[in-house]
Amino acid sequence: MSKAQSFYDAHQGTLEKAIATNRSREFWSPYPEVASGRIYGETANIDGRARFDGYLGQPFALEVPAVAEQVGEEESPYGLALNIGYDRPDTEALIARQLAAMPAWRDAGIEARAGVCLEILDRLNKRSFEMAYAVMHTTGQGFMMAFQAGGPHAQDRGLEAVARAFAEMQQVPQSASWVKPQGKHPALAMQKTFRVVPKGISLVVACATFPTWNTYPGLFASLVTGNPVIVKPHPGAVLPVAISVQIAQEVLAEAGFDPCLVSMAPDSRQSPVTKALAQHPAVKLIDFTGSSAFGNWLEQNCPQADVFTEKSGVNTLIIDSAASLKPVGRNLAFTLSLYSGQMCTTPQAIYIPRDGIDTDDGHLSFDEVAATLSGSISKFLSNPEVAVNVLGAIQSTDTLARIDECAGLGEVLLASETLAHPDFANARIRTPLLLKVDAAAIETYSEERFGPVTFLIATDSTEHSFALARKVISEKGAITLGVYSTSDSVLDQAQELALDVKVALSCNLTGGVFVNQSAAFSDFHATGGNPAANASLTDGAFVSRRFVVVQSRRDVPPPAAE
Repeated sequence: MSKAQSFYDAHQGTLEKAIATNRSREFWSPYPEVASGRIYGETANIDGRARFDGYLGQPFALEVPAVAEQVGEEESPYGLALNIGYDRPDTEALIARQLAAMPAWRDAGIEARAGVCLEILDRLNKRSFEMAYAVMHTTGQGFMMAFQAGGPHAQDRGLEAVARAFAEMQQVPQSASWVKPQGKHPALAMQKTFRVVPKGISLVVACATFPTWNTYPGLFASLVTGNPVIVKPHPGAVLPVAISVQIAQEVLAEAGFDPCLVSMAPDSRQSPVTKALAQHPAVKLIDFTGSSAFGNWLEQNCPQADVFTEKSGVNTLIIDSAASLKPVGRNLAFTLSLYSGQMCTTPQAIYIPRDGIDTDDGHLSFDEVAATLSGSISKFLSNPEVAVNVLGAIQSTDTLARIDECAGLGEVLLASETLAHPDFANARIRTPLLLKVDAAAIETYSEERFGPVTFLIATDSTEHSFALARKVISEKGAITLGVYSTSDSVLDQAQELALDVKVALSCNLTGGVFVNQSAAFSDFHATGGNPAANASLTDGAFVSRRFVVVQSRRDVPPPAAE
């Protein structure tokens, strides 16, 4: 038995459960999200921190066919010095090596490839504490969020992609006997074989804020379908990608494959390599998370590749009415504070009728609704220990500058404040900025302002709110839409809007589920149907476009006459 097959046998139960849950859409995860020593081992946290500390100030070891240069410019948003060096491979040498390794990976078969992918995910899970520190100090996420989103939740998304791709490939039979009756004449007979064949080299362009969560779906969907993968990390968040690639290379080598089937191509802001990689004739698949400007460029300028993009958008909330506004305020306080709004799902535009809303406690004016939301955020963040862990730190200095620039775009309802972190004196921590604008100022609130910036938009009515949301989402895109209403007809109208503009809808969230959360195996992340993304995590189209089926036919001669 091959090593890859033994990996498959060891993880087959997990794969089968993942395939079943992809169909049922119920809750399930094989990777515990609780950062507990009882689950991951009593020394897991200490060991993970030690591994992370061991990377600081050192060159990072990866298998590289030929080194073009060493790069490294990560800065921890918490002020911790990283000073890690990464080898950038020579592009042509890397691509030549991956193309040479591709036939053996293709011919290994879907079970062997799935086994390798499942083993990589299992080892990633065992090193979730190490990954948490790497994600925390490159993205700015608070430790618990970095553990969950950078570790188990990202691993869930990777497994989801493996399961979806495996199920798609399993639908292709390996062979078939084809017989067509011809009446009095001998039947026509052929023996046919069918092979799943990968498209080519896959380029995964990682983002700075979620370098594993947004990267694993494309990485594992491409790898399990037979495609070599080059991951191009954001210059500000390389370490989580490097650790992931290192583990993938170790598993590939143990299974007898070229470790460079998964490789990393880091670069610098001064000397970017993404465009050259993306337009290379051998690159047939591109996954990208980031700005609309570059995502649109990839879609328009890489005709040789299938391009999967998640870009910017204007996530939207519509408040029509509420049984009680207090639980709405508590839910939105966490939603808008989590990771300082640096999520592709965080609401930016909140539409509220200028005449106010009805609640079970009576009619509330626009200003009263705004005061409730502002007060809920202030109360939630009043405990500094809670605040710094939920807010995390601002990943980019560009985002930091944007907060101050946006303060002049409307009436400030809640100013963004700088908070001190008890453990990191130089951490870049800012609270949410809440602005009041009129519906007429559509140019202001219809552009994504990435970071903790939210507009409360005074509209003529709920109907007006729906009309504006339809226009903005249709033109600029969105990944999330939230609606609060006690009216069934309004909720039905929200459902129709969501279907028309092709955006995920959440209604009346007041408990422990938030509009900016997305659960693997159950929630489809983005739809691929509006300008915010041309693909969805993870539907059939996300995986089936990564391979083709090549058939071979041989004529079966009729039996000889007696």
